[in-house]
Amino acid sequence: MLSQKLFDEISAKIGDTLASSPAKDLEKNLRSLMGSAFTKLDLVTREEFDVQQEVLARTREKLEQLEARLAKLEALVLPAEPAAEAAAAVEAEAEQAAQGHS
Repeated sequence: MLSQKLFDEISAKIGDTLASSPAKDLEKNLRSLMGSAFTKLDLVTREEFDVQQEVLARTREKLEQLEARLAKLEALVLPAEPAAEAAAAVEAEAEQAAQGHS
């Protein structure tokens, strides 16, 4: 992700290169243009990305726990053969969902 530091570095280099007075207007316009382009990209910080990645990992772990618990409960309630089929179906759905989100 392009950080504020990189944006400032680029702006400083442009400012050093274009020291004359008409160039200051160009620098201001270019800074504004670059700022709006970065805003339109809707970027997130690395920290925000890492937090969301951790949340997703915990959610997937909880989902796996709940699927296993459901399979055990179905095994208790349903006859042996249909429970195994139900557990296999749940696992297949989970795999499809995981492939769809990867």
